[in-house]
Amino acid sequence: MNPTQIVEAVLFASEAPLKAEEIARADDALNEDLVEEAIQELNAVYSESERAFETRELGEGYQLLTRADFAPYLERFDTIPRPSRLSGPALETLAIIAYRQPITRAEIEQIRGVAVDGVVQTLVERELIEVCGEADAPGRPRLYGTTQFFLEHFGLKGLDELPAADELRRIHIELATAPGDDSQEQLPLDNETDEADDDPDEDDDDENDDDK
Repeated sequence: MNPTQIVEAVLFASEAPLKAEEIARADDALNEDLVEEAIQELNAVYSESERAFETRELGEGYQLLTRADFAPYLERFDTIPRPSRLSGPALETLAIIAYRQPITRAEIEQIRGVAVDGVVQTLVERELIEVCGEADAPGRPRLYGTTQFFLEHFGLKGLDELPAADELRRIHIELATAPGDDSQEQLPLDNETDEADDDPDEDDDDENDDDK
């Protein structure tokens, strides 16, 4: 077997992204450079022959996936697994964490204007976010950030591939002040009530629907 065939077989059989060094363990003759070359060769062949799949880099690994433009055809089949979806409030909270990380729960609530305890817990359970430290503030509140699985789930190589959100980054997060201290300007917030926050898993997002 040549290296390209071995790499293709490993990617085809894997249900999760694999790093080049992990793929290289398949054969003593393989190394990371050969794996990278094989992946480029495979994608060139797939593109030239107009195949319905491609090898994509997700986070720090590679995975063989159906091309996104074939998703509408796959949605008609119940036997093809689909990623579970998040509600609008859950996606909004996840976006804030992704762009402003590391960030505390109180800071997320300052931006959103509503309580996010339940949504944050759900995102942690779904392994999309994780505790990544403690803030240097009274009570040492937890800091949250996105995970490696977040990148894989949304088909991203890294956080630098997130769509631009300059307006979100410009929002000033006001820290709590002592009673009677009105020296800081109050940040305008959306005062909506998110009843849906208690049920974050709804069909209301634009997640990556690539199917293997």
